[in-house]
Amino acid sequence: MAQNAPGKHYRKGITLIEAVQKFGDDASAEAWFVERRWPDGIECVSCYSKRIKTRKPSARRKTPVYHCNDCKKDFTVKTGTIMHDSRLSLSKWAMAFYLFSTNLKGVSSMKLHRDLGITQKSAWHLAHRIRETWDDASEKFAGEVEVDETYVGGKEGNKHASKKLRAGRGTVGKTAVIGMKDRETKQVTAQVIENADKETLHDFVQDNTSEDTIVYTDEARAYLGMPRRHATVKHSVGEYVRDQAHTNGMESFWSMLKRGFTGTYHQISPKHLHRYVNEFEGRHNSRPLDTEAQMAHLVKGAEGKQLQYDNLIA
Repeated sequence: MAQNAPGKHYRKGITLIEAVQKFGDDASAEAWFVERRWPDGIECVSCYSKRIKTRKPSARRKTPVYHCNDCKKDFTVKTGTIMHDSRLSLSKWAMAFYLFSTNLKGVSSMKLHRDLGITQKSAWHLAHRIRETWDDASEKFAGEVEVDETYVGGKEGNKHASKKLRAGRGTVGKTAVIGMKDRETKQVTAQVIENADKETLHDFVQDNTSEDTIVYTDEARAYLGMPRRHATVKHSVGEYVRDQAHTNGMESFWSMLKRGFTGTYHQISPKHLHRYVNEFEGRHNSRPLDTEAQMAHLVKGAEGKQLQYDNLIA
């Protein structure tokens, strides 16, 4: 492959036409989900027995039901996952996984509504459930890491008069997000925080790094005194790189997050911001994988998680 080939050119992708052919009917989608969830053969979600009997789909019941001969319980490939009790077909779930894996700036609920032929309400719930699949604890980083914070939210001047806080400019009315990037692995971890104060930033660094980690940040005073080797750059005087000290990698991640915010979602409530942060973190960390491997990663991340609509809007 030529050296000037586009980024991540080594990955094997799936075209939209191939995705429709692969997941266009429920039988094909069912087989794909079963193989990804149980690569060693179907097993009971309750007792993990492999003595399983299959009850074929019927006119009333579109999805095959599996029966455990040991604990006598019935289950489907959706049971015990983020798809639990969903009335959406498996082909639509598979296509939603495909769209979320291949759109770097995210997929709006309105686009899902149009592309999948479902209501916007169902699409919004579907999207948030997919975001839950990326909500996994990451291993501690080591070596060299970049740490930076950003603020997400609309500008005060653009808000309706009833929404303005009238408490100043800059970060007023925005939500703080702290993030870290491992320079060697390129992996990112990020989380929404209430305050970007010293205690919060130090706790974040300690919780996500080993003791021998070297941390690079900007000159914010809240970072000073952390129990890690630490070097800074002074953005306030136009310094963005000094020797090995810079936060360019983390700022690139913030750029992608904010492109999704302004270009795809347009508005993200503070209540659900952590879900969108999970989405962009998870998609970034799985980008080196082939498209189908990214989708399989979502299937594994869907296990043991549920997000009921009533809880989502509570």
